Amino acid sequence: MRAFECQICGECCYGEGGIFVSDDEIKRIADFTGHTPGEFVSASCEKRNGRIYIRTGDDGFCLYYSREKSCLIHPVKPDRCSLWPFFPAIVADQDNWELAKEACPGINPNCPFEEFVRQAGK
Repeated sequence: MRAFECQICGECCYGEGGIFVSDDEIKRIADFTGHTPGEFVSASCEKRNGRIYIRTGDDGFCLYYSREKSCLIHPVKPDRCSLWPFFPAIVADQDNWELAKEACPGINPNCPFEEFVRQAGK
């Protein structure tokens, strides 16, 4: 039983960003988009709490999410995006998992929490 299969719905791309990026991710995304790291950060990011985060657009979605095309930087997307829904806070807490399950149609509602945690460890 698969605990998660992405539906490419964009639900995880919506909301005031929690997607912070490392220097390596900044370089990877900048290279992919044809910009320098400085240009990428200036145009697409904001600094909060000592970290650099990808901004959201006026529609509330990540700047790199398109309703028509999905993730515009998918081949080089940040590691946090690749980790979804197996975030430590979700894997460690069944209540958080229940909330994530309600928001994300890719999380198998028939999968027991213990199996979700097991698959997160792969």
